[in-house]
Amino acid sequence: MTHPSILASHPATATLEDTWPDEAGCSALAERLALALAPALRQGGSRVIELHGTLGAGKTTFTRHLLRALGVQGRIKSPSYAVVEPHQVPGIDIHHFDFYRFNDPQEWEDAGFRDLFGAAGLKLVEWPDKAAGLLPCPDLRLLIEPLDEQRRRVRLQACTTAGGTTLSAMAEEGEATHG
Repeated sequence: MTHPSILASHPATATLEDTWPDEAGCSALAERLALALAPALRQGGSRVIELHGTLGAGKTTFTRHLLRALGVQGRIKSPSYAVVEPHQVPGIDIHHFDFYRFNDPQEWEDAGFRDLFGAAGLKLVEWPDKAAGLLPCPDLRLLIEPLDEQRRRVRLQACTTAGGTTLSAMAEEGEATHG
């Protein structure tokens, strides 16, 4: 799982907790997040979301559902070997990173990712601990804990004001659909 010092370096200011009984639960949370993120991203905003969990926890599955909810069409490949997969929907640049294969955080610097993280758009980061100390503070952190083959305990944490605004919008959306 994620090294505790990574989580401590950017403490959470707010948390939304969920349990996914199955992949449909994962998809539902991704749709709520997409609805909350899209307005700011379409206005030229930037958001960084870290995804934490063991191998097979559902980080890439969640990302695929989020990208679909944001309007990405066509095949969505895992960036496991390419390290980054770019996507674009009208008004939003998206970069999905997977640092699992990094052996040295310096690889992040050498690959020129600082420019991508400095640009507007959405950055989704799997295995951020492999680029420890080089990544900006995440706006949101998704922690996925497998309970069994299907079920997952999930915590979505805000680490910035923008992340807190996103969680508030998600809470309002949840109340509107469940109230």
